[in-house]
Amino acid sequence: MKIGIAADHGGFQLKQFLAPIISKLGCEVVDFGATEQNDQDDYPDFVIPLAKAVASKEVDRGIAVCGSGVGASIAANKVTGVRAALVHDHFSAHQGVEDDDMNLLCLGGRVVGNNVAQEIIQTFLEAKFTEAERHVRRLQKVKRLEE
Repeated sequence: MKIGIAADHGGFQLKQFLAPIISKLGCEVVDFGATEQNDQDDYPDFVIPLAKAVASKEVDRGIAVCGSGVGASIAANKVTGVRAALVHDHFSAHQGVEDDDMNLLCLGGRVVGNNVAQEIIQTFLEAKFTEAERHVRRLQKVKRLEE
């Protein structure tokens, strides 16, 4: 699985921690930046290219990290075909994929610690969309909003 990852200054340290963990899970990591700590950078500059890569299937899934995760989630969801959610718990990490076909996970670098983030990432990457009729029906209603 090819996983895109992006972060601004608020999520930079967590991104740096998570990238090798994602690799150890057997995934190829594509880093959309930031490549250095810069307190003046802006999350859309990294999250939007990541979201476009998710939408175009250049990467299978994405992980975006900013200070709270809120800005990353808002920006990512502006890209058609992206289903991003801010997740800070194990249940939402798998349920978002299983029921809602979430393809981009957002985390708050100033909200979750390394161990919790690692568990969330692993859960997110292992989860699969169930394709249950009710979930497909709901997802089709959401996709119609993008037309």
